Amino acid sequence: MSLTPGLVIAAPRSSSGKTTLTLGLLRAFARRGVRVRGLKCGPDYIDPAFHGVAAGRSSLNLDAWAMEPALLGALAVEAGREADLTLCEGLMGLFDGVPAPEGRSGSSVDVAAATGWPVLLVLDVSGQSQSAGAIVQGCVSYDPRIAIAGVILNKVGSERHRRLVADAIARTGVRVLGAIPRDGQVSLPERHLGLVQASETEGLAAILDRMADLVERHVDLDAIRAVAAPPRAIAPHGGLALPPPGQRIALARDVAFSFVYAHHLEGWRKAGVQIIPFSPLRDEAPSPDCDVCWLPGGYPELHAQTLSHAQNFLTGLRAFAQHKPVHGECGGYMTLGASLTDASGQEWPMAGLLDVKTSFATRKLNLGYRDVTLLHDCRLGAKGARLRGHEFHYATIIERGQDAPLAMARDAYGSAPVASGSRRGTVTGSFFHVVAQAPDEGGADGAE
Repeated sequence: MSLTPGLVIAAPRSSSGKTTLTLGLLRAFARRGVRVRGLKCGPDYIDPAFHGVAAGRSSLNLDAWAMEPALLGALAVEAGREADLTLCEGLMGLFDGVPAPEGRSGSSVDVAAATGWPVLLVLDVSGQSQSAGAIVQGCVSYDPRIAIAGVILNKVGSERHRRLVADAIARTGVRVLGAIPRDGQVSLPERHLGLVQASETEGLAAILDRMADLVERHVDLDAIRAVAAPPRAIAPHGGLALPPPGQRIALARDVAFSFVYAHHLEGWRKAGVQIIPFSPLRDEAPSPDCDVCWLPGGYPELHAQTLSHAQNFLTGLRAFAQHKPVHGECGGYMTLGASLTDASGQEWPMAGLLDVKTSFATRKLNLGYRDVTLLHDCRLGAKGARLRGHEFHYATIIERGQDAPLAMARDAYGSAPVASGSRRGTVTGSFFHVVAQAPDEGGADGAE
């Protein structure tokens, strides 16, 4: 079986233009009839949703900290099965990650090394010229596991500026495959967790087309496709990051509950699971013939009044929970709680299936990887099972209540384990987003 070629699109630092370039390339290739698929390094819900719209195909996440190498490789291969080209957008700077053994830091370079995909380097050259050559040379030589296939210059001030930078980079032996002008940028709106969701972005198709137009004018698409390479051969893997929590899953799915990883849904469907979506914002309840209900994360704090008044949803959810398991991640956890206080300070009653009360009025950033150990048997796994994932929220817990904790959680920097989440009967929830089951390594790689 021939494997689909791909690239990792990375940069020496954040805010270099990775997202604009990735979306522009995805859209431009799709307009040419190339079956292209986007991927994203690390834990991220927002960028993959934009990838999906730009390419016309869902995007997957590849996380070198949370996923064991065999799973990461299997997902990389699977992503290309019905595509001609895969483009994986990096996170932060190319080499930025957490303390961990080689290959497990969660960095973009670890994804490139695990897959064997070359790196397309995006270089913001504003405020510099020949020094860009030294930066490229550093990226080339810093980690011998990867290859830099080419460079895209961003924020180029003039033709003279472009020549100075390109001549310096030529000394490294790396080709410059495009140069995007400083005044040619197009951007996406943002909110407190990052970009506004793709489904909420007004005029998104026109924005993506402008990005594609920009890329087509200033980037050599044929050269980029030519330097892409297939992923390396991998050991067999089932491709399941998390066993299905049920055979028929009622999944909350709308703009308030959209943060669910595609690799879970695709893996579950391939295992024969039926996923039955419902919309709490449209006052829909989980189907009673499902055997588990899953409330993903999202932005319930922006819709707290609507959710609080959605009596059919709340009544149906409570009835479901009397006999069957319900789990909530992050925003879903907040919705399962007793109340949710919005940014204005207004407290809204929620489902009351857990004691926890949460607030968005007093914001505090909670961000980072989590390695958790379950304290009870539940639909995430058996007691003592370890899971890897992350938290990313500004909400705070104002009352934890009397519910038992769901798990003990550690970060990737050696923190002491702390109680996380809540459990009452068959209802569970936490701010933790599951990426994958932890590798059977006794917690040693990066979690201690």
